[in-house]
Amino acid sequence: MTVLVAGVGNMFLRDDGFGPEVARRLATDESLPAGVDVVDYGIRGMHLAYDLLAGVEVLVLVDAVPPDHGTEHDGAPGSLRVLRIRSEDLDGGASLDPHGMDPAAVLGKLRTLGGKVPVTYVVGCVPADVTEGVGLTPPVAAALPGAVAAVVHLLSQHTFTT
Repeated sequence: MTVLVAGVGNMFLRDDGFGPEVARRLATDESLPAGVDVVDYGIRGMHLAYDLLAGVEVLVLVDAVPPDHGTEHDGAPGSLRVLRIRSEDLDGGASLDPHGMDPAAVLGKLRTLGGKVPVTYVVGCVPADVTEGVGLTPPVAAALPGAVAAVVHLLSQHTFTT
């Protein structure tokens, strides 16, 4: 099984660097099963699209996500959300920016590029601050261990062969 854990986001926009930081931590985790690739894509959406065309069966995107108002945490900064994305959730007409990162546009365009949407999850964190600057805010930094655990849990739900 080919599994890709993709950290996405801009590390120069404070909490938008959440995905790359989780990917950095997971890349050194020796307990991950064989066949799991962990990549910090940053804002390289086309790179992610081309890697998905190579044949990925499970994709775990790690990114900052908007608050989900109406939940028990009401979208508080540092709140984690784990979502399952289905191909019917995606907009195939979304514009793919070769110099930016919009994971929904990347996935939405896969069929147009000749690929298919893999089993896809998002492990997301609600940001506190996405203004220019380097470094995560305290609530988002505190969510990092939980995000790593959520990714590992998702991976444990799939069968790996070496």
